[in-house]
Amino acid sequence: MQEDYNIQETESKWQEKWRIEKIFEANPESGKEKYFITIPFPYLNGNLHAGHTRTFTIGDVIARYKRMQGYNVLYPMGFHVTGTPIVGLADLIREQDPTTMKVYTELHGIPKNILPTLDEPEKIVDYFKVEAEYAMNIIGYSIDWRRKFTTMDPAFQKFIEWQYNNLYDKGLIVKGSHPVKWCPHDNNPVEDHDILRGEEATLVEYTLIKFRHKDTIFPCATLRPETVYGVTNLWLNPEVSYVKLKMEKDELEEYWVVSKEAYEKLLYTDWNVEFIEDMNASDLIGLKLKNPATDNIIQILPAPFVRGNNGSGVVMSVPAHAPYDYLALRDLAKQDLTEYGITADEVQNIKPIQVIDVPDYGEAPAAEVVAELGVVDQKDPKAEEATKIVYRREFHGGTLKDITGKYKGMPVSKIKDRLTQDFISQGIGSIFYEFSEPVQCRCGTMCVVNMVKGQWFLNYSNPEWKDKVYKCLSQMDVIPPEFRVEFENKIDWLKDKACARTKGLGTQLPCDPRWLIESLGDSTIYMSYYTIANYINDGTITPEMMTRPFLDYLFLDVGTAEDAAASSGLNADLINKMKSEFNYWYPVDIRSSGKDLVPNHLLFFLFHHVALFDESKWPKALAVNGFVSLEGQKMSKSKGPILTLKEAVDTYGADVTRMYILSAAEQAQDADWRKEGIESARTQIGRFYTFVRQVVESGCKIPENGDKTHIDRWIESRIQQYIREVNIAFDSIHTRHAIQNAFFLIYNDIKWYHRRGGEQCLTEVVETWTKLMAPFTPHICEEVWSELGHTESIAFVPYPTENKALIDEAAEVAENIIIKTLEDVEEIIRVAKITPKKVYLYTTHEWRTLILRKAAEIALASDEFVPTEEIAKGIRTDPEIMDSAIETMGHYVKEDVKEKAKEITEAVRNHVDVKELIQKSMADPTIRSRGKEGQKYVQKVANDIRGSSIDAVLSYLNANVDEKQILEEAKPFLEKELGCPVEIFDAEEIDAGNAYDPEKKSRFAEPGRPAIYIEQE
Repeated sequence: MQEDYNIQETESKWQEKWRIEKIFEANPESGKEKYFITIPFPYLNGNLHAGHTRTFTIGDVIARYKRMQGYNVLYPMGFHVTGTPIVGLADLIREQDPTTMKVYTELHGIPKNILPTLDEPEKIVDYFKVEAEYAMNIIGYSIDWRRKFTTMDPAFQKFIEWQYNNLYDKGLIVKGSHPVKWCPHDNNPVEDHDILRGEEATLVEYTLIKFRHKDTIFPCATLRPETVYGVTNLWLNPEVSYVKLKMEKDELEEYWVVSKEAYEKLLYTDWNVEFIEDMNASDLIGLKLKNPATDNIIQILPAPFVRGNNGSGVVMSVPAHAPYDYLALRDLAKQDLTEYGITADEVQNIKPIQVIDVPDYGEAPAAEVVAELGVVDQKDPKAEEATKIVYRREFHGGTLKDITGKYKGMPVSKIKDRLTQDFISQGIGSIFYEFSEPVQCRCGTMCVVNMVKGQWFLNYSNPEWKDKVYKCLSQMDVIPPEFRVEFENKIDWLKDKACARTKGLGTQLPCDPRWLIESLGDSTIYMSYYTIANYINDGTITPEMMTRPFLDYLFLDVGTAEDAAASSGLNADLINKMKSEFNYWYPVDIRSSGKDLVPNHLLFFLFHHVALFDESKWPKALAVNGFVSLEGQKMSKSKGPILTLKEAVDTYGADVTRMYILSAAEQAQDADWRKEGIESARTQIGRFYTFVRQVVESGCKIPENGDKTHIDRWIESRIQQYIREVNIAFDSIHTRHAIQNAFFLIYNDIKWYHRRGGEQCLTEVVETWTKLMAPFTPHICEEVWSELGHTESIAFVPYPTENKALIDEAAEVAENIIIKTLEDVEEIIRVAKITPKKVYLYTTHEWRTLILRKAAEIALASDEFVPTEEIAKGIRTDPEIMDSAIETMGHYVKEDVKEKAKEITEAVRNHVDVKELIQKSMADPTIRSRGKEGQKYVQKVANDIRGSSIDAVLSYLNANVDEKQILEEAKPFLEKELGCPVEIFDAEEIDAGNAYDPEKKSRFAEPGRPAIYIEQE
C-alpha cells in the first residue's frame, strides 16, 4: 500500500473499474429478491449542491447496503427539466443579468466563455445533464445509467401523455375555478420550481366577515370566524390608503372599502371589481357599523399596527381572545382621539366579550395571559408569545359559549369550515386567499393568489381518491415514523391543483393541447418508466411505438400482448419480456427524499400511483431527510450561497464528502455543512487508511484455529455489538448512528485492542470494519479490500450480521474493569500532579457484590421495570439522541442531547426500594455481620443503582468475574502504561492483614471498581 492515501487517484481508479465492469447495471434475476430504490431526479437549472449531495448519498448508501445484503438492487436516475425556471434562466443569461452571471460563474463554476452560450432552454438542459451525471459519478453513486432520461425526451413525453389520458378518463382531471399561485408577468400558475422566494408558502383560506355601514361593507379577513361574536370594534390605520370598490359576482352587487393593496389582490379573485374612489382613512375612523353576526353596533378605531398588505387592510378587534387587541385598546384609552370625533369614554367603555370557554381561564383569556407574562404594551415582544398561548389553548381545548347561539358547545378546532359556509349562505361572509408568506417568481415578479377560471385541475379533493391514498399510506413504512402524521395531514389538506400552464417546457395536455402539463405533474410515476428506459435508450423502443394499448398492457395489464404488438409494431414476445421486467422491479421498495417535497412531490407520487396502478404495485416505503445549510446559511441555486457537489468532491474527495454529509445530522434533522467538520472527516479517513496499511504491512493473517486470548474474545464480542447497531440503524436509515458505530466507536475499540497487544484477530477485525464502512466510503473500502488480498468487488460481499456465539459478556465486563481502573489511576495522577513509584489496587468484598445482586433483583421484580432493550430501541429511533459522548467530526454530543438520553433511560431506574433492600440484605448473615458498614453500603447501592442503567449492573453480575485474576493478567499491561510496579490485593488478603494499605484505601473498593493507593516518588 502507498505510504499516504492518494484520494483522487484511488477514487478515479475504482470509478473507472465500476464503469468498465458495469457492476451497477441491474437486470432481473430469477429467484433473487429485488430492491428498487428511487430518489427525486434533480432539476437542471444549476449544478448539484450540498442538499442534493445529502439526499442522493442517503439513497446510494441504502442501495449499496441492500446489495451487500444479497438483493438485486436497481438505483436509476433521470433529470427534471420541465416548467418555467429553465426558460427564465435562459432569458436572464441572454440579457446578461449581472446577478445571474455572477452566481453561475462564481458559485456554479460555469466557465465565463461558456455561460453566455447557454441562452436557450435546450442548451441549458444539454449542459447541466452532462454536469449532473459527471458529479454523481465522481462521488461514486452506484447508478444504472442505462436508464437515464430527461422529462423533455420525446419518448418520456409519450409516457406522460399516456398517464394523463388515463387520469382524464377516470374523471380525475377537471376544469373549473380554483385559487392558484400566479405570476402576473408570465400569466401562468407557478409551482415550487418556479419560485425564487417563498418556496414554502401555502395558500391560506381566510373568511371575510362583512361589517356594514349603511350601503358600504368593511370586509375583515380572519382565520377565526367564531371570534366575530366577540368583536368590539374595527381597526383602520390612518397612514394606509383605502379605496371604495364596486364588487359583483353572480347577481350580487356590493360596495367595499379596503386598502389599495387589497384592491390589487381582489382583481385576481372571482369577483368583478370596479374602482369607485379613494377614501381617506381619517374620514372613516369613528364610523359606526353593525356586526353581522350579533347586530351589535361597533365603532372604527385607529391602529398604526394594521398593515395594508395584510388581508383587506381592515381588522376586527376581539379583546377577550386577542392579546394585541386587548393591549391596543388599553393603550388607546390614554390617547386623545378628538380629531376623529371619538371621546375617551367611548374607548374606555369598550369591554371584552367572551366567546370561548377555555379551561383554567375566566371571561377574558387575553387579559389573563397578558398579566401572567407581564406584557407591558403592544410593542413588548412578549405580546407575540401571549397570542400564541391564547390561540393554542383555545384551539385545542376551547368550546363556544351561549353567545354563539346554535354553535354553543362546539369545539373551536371543528367550527371554522361550518361557520364559514353558514356565513356565506347568509350573505355575511366570503372566502379570501392569501399566501402564508410573500412569493416571488423567478422572473422577479411578486406572485398573487389567482382564482383561475377555465383552468385544468387534478381533482385531489376527490374523497374516493384520498381514501385510496390513506389506504396506501397505512400499508407503507414511513421513515422516520413521525412523518406519517404529516403525510396524513397533508393528504387531508390537499385541494384541487392546477395541472397545466401555457408557458415553459413541458408535454401538451392530451385533453386540451393548448395547455402544457405542469412540471410537478409529470414527476409522479416516472419510476415505472425506469423499468423500460434501457430499451428506449438502446433504440429498441421509439417514441412512435409508445401507444396507449402498448403502455396500458405493459403497466396496467389492460388488453393483450397481441393488441399491444399490433398498435406499437413491437414483437409480442418482447413486449411480454418488458412486462415481466416491470412486474419484477415494481413496486418501488423505497422512495427517499428531502422533507421539502412532502407536501407536493411525495404526496403526488402517492396520489398518482393509487389512481393508475393495481394495489400490488403501490409503493412500499417513504424515507424523508432534512435540509442542508452552508455555514449556518440557507443555500440557494439562484442567489447563493451554494456549495456544489463537484466542488466538494474536488476539494475533499468523494468518501470524505459522503462520510461527512451522512454523519453531520440524523435522518430527519437539518445538517449544517461546516469547513471544520469536513476537515475532521478528511483526517479520520486518513487515519483509517494509515491503520489498515500498518496491519497489511505487519503481515498479520487470519489464523485458522488459533487459541483466542481474553483480549481477542473481547474485540470479537465488541464487534458483534457494533454490527448489530449498524444493521438496526440501517433499518431506520439513521445514517449518523450507523457511521458512529461502523467507524468512530469501532475505531476506538480497535485502537484499544492494538494498544493491549492484540494481534491474532487484527486482520479479521479490519476486514469486518471495511465491510461495515463499504456503503458509506466505497472507494477506500474497495482499495483496502483489494490490498487485503480479495479479488471480488466489496460492493457484493455479504454485509456483516451479528454472530451471537461470539458475544462474550464476561470478556467485555473484565476488559471494562481494566479500562476503568487505568482511567481512574491516570486521573488521580493527573489531578494530584504526582509521579507514581508504585500503584496498589484493592478488589472489593464479596458481601458488597451480594448487596448489589439483591438490589438488582428488586429492580427487576418491580412492576415499573422496562426492559433495557426497549429503552435502547427508543434512544436509537429518536434522531435527537446519541448513545455516547464520542467525538464526531470535531464536535461533542450536546449537553441537551445527553439530558434527553438521560430522561429516556430513567424508565429503567428508580426501581430500588431502600427499605426492602435493607430488609433483604440484613436477613443475610454475611451482610448482617458487617453491622453499620453493611447498612451504610446498602444506602449507597440503592442510590447508585438509581443513577445508572441497570444493564451495566446486570452484565457485571452475570459475568461473575474474578476481579483479582483479571487485574493480575493485565498487570504487565498496567505496569507498562503507568511506568511503575503494580500490586493487587483481594478482600481476603486485606481482612487477613496481608495487604499493604497504609491509608485504608481498600474500604472504598466496590464491585467492578477497585480501590487505589499510589505511592509517590
